[in-house]
Amino acid sequence: MPIVKHPRNTEPPWREWDRKAQKSGLRHTVYSVNGDQYTGEWLNNMRHGKGTYVCKTTNTIYEGDWKYGKRSGFGTLSVRDPITGEYVKVYSGGWKNDKKQGYGTYFCTDREYYEGDWKAGQRSGWGRMYFANGDIYEGEWLEDKHCGQGMLRLANENRYEGLWKHGKKHGHGKFYYLDKGQMYEGIWVEDIPKCGSVVDFGRAEAPSPTKYPIPEVKLADTEGVLQMARNLFETPE
Repeated sequence: MPIVKHPRNTEPPWREWDRKAQKSGLRHTVYSVNGDQYTGEWLNNMRHGKGTYVCKTTNTIYEGDWKYGKRSGFGTLSVRDPITGEYVKVYSGGWKNDKKQGYGTYFCTDREYYEGDWKAGQRSGWGRMYFANGDIYEGEWLEDKHCGQGMLRLANENRYEGLWKHGKKHGHGKFYYLDKGQMYEGIWVEDIPKCGSVVDFGRAEAPSPTKYPIPEVKLADTEGVLQMARNLFETPE
């Protein structure tokens, strides 16, 4: 009976060690050479699924979803306070490709924060910003700036309602001077009112109304004059 010789396994041993080193599924904490550490799920040696990543370089912790090695899905980013040593939440919300995406809340300080839409790591879409001085902006954003329709309410309750561009009042808008009992409506160009009309608005309730009420305009064609002025500043989008 002939003897059948089986081919010898010539695969080097490092290939088997490499297969065992490949990370997939749930793993215990894995430490990097630079001191970073990750605890959670893996796929094909990449962070994928649920996991917690502690970054020593930036003193931050990310807890949430991963996709092919990047933060994607829902997650919370916290940074270590250099004084107390405790981790403080700075962002909680959506992520995509390691950047803020979708709806989320970003905490600048304990008194100043933004809640709303994000795109590629920037405030874009609808959102509300609470400023430390008491001002509140609610409306549209584009690339981290007010852009589109929005309202800015100041801490003294005065407010602007209208159009914005590159973070400045630009286009048609109304500014309510509730402390003085007046309202301006007209065209703005880069935060400067260019043409419009001012009327008394709630003088009786104003805490410090102007001394004299605004006199009645006697022009034959008030609206026509205003429209001519608007045409000088209004530009098609």
